[in-house]
Amino acid sequence: MVKDKICSSCGKRLISRGNTTFKCPKCGATDIGRCAQCRDQSVSYECKKCGFIGP
Repeated sequence: MVKDKICSSCGKRLISRGNTTFKCPKCGATDIGRCAQCRDQSVSYECKKCGFIGP
C-alpha cells in the first residue's frame, strides 16, 4: 500500500496540481509536502526530524 503524501502545513492530501514535495533544507532527511494554497499563502511548516521551520 502506497502512503499518500500530505501537506506539512495543513495536512491535506497532495493530489491536485500545484503541489510539491522536497527534502528538508536543513537536514535533508525528511520529505516536506506543500499544497498549492499553503505555498501561495507562505504558511510555515516544520521538519519533524530537525525542527527546521520554513515559510
